[in-house]
Amino acid sequence: MQKILLLEPKYKNKYPPMGLMKLATYYRSRGNDVRFFKGNLKEFAASLLCEEYLLEVCDSTQAKYTSQIFQFIKTGQYAPIDAIPGFRRSDNESLLKLYRKMYKDEQFPQFDVICITTLFTFYWGETVDTINYAKKFLKKRGKILVGGIAASIMPDKIYEDTGVKPNIGLLNVPGILDNDSEVIIDELPLDYSILEEIDYKYPASNAYFAYMTRGCTNRCAFCAVPRLEPYYCNYISLKPQLEKADDMFGAQKDLLLMDNNVFASERFDEIIDEIKACGFGLGATYTPPSEYEIAISNLRAPKKERRNIRAYTKKMIELYDKISERLPEKEQAEFYLARENANLLYAIYATRESILEFDTITRPLYEKHFKRVNRTRYIDFNQGIDARLVTNEKMRKLSEVNIRPLRIAFDHYSMKDTYIKAVKLAAKYNIKDLSNYLLYNYDDKPEDLYERMKLNVELCEELGVTIYSFPMKYHPIDDPDYFNNRDYIGIHWNRKFIRAIQAVLNATKGKIGRGKTFFEEAFGCNVDEFRKILWMPEAMIIYRYKYDQIKREQYSKLKGKKIQYEDECDLTNEWWQKFKSLTDEQSTKLKKIVSKNHFTKEDHNCSDAKILEVLEYYKLKRD
Repeated sequence: MQKILLLEPKYKNKYPPMGLMKLATYYRSRGNDVRFFKGNLKEFAASLLCEEYLLEVCDSTQAKYTSQIFQFIKTGQYAPIDAIPGFRRSDNESLLKLYRKMYKDEQFPQFDVICITTLFTFYWGETVDTINYAKKFLKKRGKILVGGIAASIMPDKIYEDTGVKPNIGLLNVPGILDNDSEVIIDELPLDYSILEEIDYKYPASNAYFAYMTRGCTNRCAFCAVPRLEPYYCNYISLKPQLEKADDMFGAQKDLLLMDNNVFASERFDEIIDEIKACGFGLGATYTPPSEYEIAISNLRAPKKERRNIRAYTKKMIELYDKISERLPEKEQAEFYLARENANLLYAIYATRESILEFDTITRPLYEKHFKRVNRTRYIDFNQGIDARLVTNEKMRKLSEVNIRPLRIAFDHYSMKDTYIKAVKLAAKYNIKDLSNYLLYNYDDKPEDLYERMKLNVELCEELGVTIYSFPMKYHPIDDPDYFNNRDYIGIHWNRKFIRAIQAVLNATKGKIGRGKTFFEEAFGCNVDEFRKILWMPEAMIIYRYKYDQIKREQYSKLKGKKIQYEDECDLTNEWWQKFKSLTDEQSTKLKKIVSKNHFTKEDHNCSDAKILEVLEYYKLKRD
């Protein structure tokens, strides 16, 4: 049996790693011990050594001091273990010092295969650090497999920075990892159990993740899909994917389809019919499965059918803790003693057999205190649909499923008429929850972004729908100057404009919804007001109301002179009047300075008193 380690770098992301979930299924089917981790690898190393230490001493009383033992292994400081009664100068202290030395010398537990996923290229530093540090967990003749988006887009750079040649694209060829396997890994069901192994909680959860098509018929210059999935696949059956997930891990509430352009499929009607057959038709609901039953069933299964003993043991201990929280004080004490006698207080010492024996005690308690309520379920074509391919027939067909939200691409203002037609067709068929990403900082002008946002707000009022717009800054994924940062500035943009948009979005939580008044306060009533906001000092954008009527006492700190506290000053208007009063030549010089978004004397060479006076407003701090 090989030991397999699946790793996702510790960046924050919304969706779980589908590639690793398929690899978990693949390696488990070959009888391997599979482990998943996301987070700080130094802490992972200390955690593994702590686990090995506790198993070696085989003393459940020490498990309650796991945190202190972990801290000692990681730091070597004695304060944590001084809190363990009678621990110092015992045989266990000597053993623990050995594990501390192993950590210090980087003698970590070893794995035969380590699989690492990658996401966006602007996570480059985190990704490269993860790959290089992961080598410390690799057996001498083991292998590291790197795949995913960043690895497929910039494989040569991955090799240059890590010495690992990554897999490019999909695992859609038999025998791609092992010569003796005819399995197509990309077609395997996802192993949802690995998500129970980690503390990180993905925002998108309690959902099936799947594809019904692959690739895209378009070749947009700003998009990575043509390189990741170069060939368009019209149809992938959904039902077998969901049936296997239900059998192994229980039914999920929602369906997130990651298709890049489902409307391009010649089998679109068939896709919708299958989605309906899988329980996501209009008005669909479901009753959540019992978390307890899923975990206990997987532990009870015959040896060859057990999915993930480590994950479901951890899950059962968590469920015991949840049950305990809902018990009256006396019952809570009795339940604790019963767990202690069964050695089920900590996952490290819990055994499959003891959990199954404890079922007669815990099942009635769980069923009593945790009721399952019928819930609405939704489908989401997460990557959006192509407005250019919308027809009356397709939108009518789409309305037969419980879609929420409907995401319609609106990348260019030139698509205005096509986009409006698509939204109106959605409203016609009672699809009223919509969403889209608005690409900006590409070859568009700032005014184009404003017009698209404004149009969405107007469509909400006109059609009685809700459209959530998410402005999304363009970032070149493989430009050698920008691939690992977010500093790229489009031809019609500058650093100040980018910061202005981000400042407004900070206040709106990154999205624009219904409400004309709110939109106009945030982005302006018209294009001229929007341009004013783009040039406005950032502190005034974020604290718009505060700086509209700022106290003279606060203002005096800026100007360095005494002003009565009672007096008020319209500081934003004061800035604007001085900004507008500059001559054309002065205005050009000022905008050249402001566009760089740096305002100290060292950042510019300017002696014009009027320009310098205006620049003082840009030195206001956000706090």
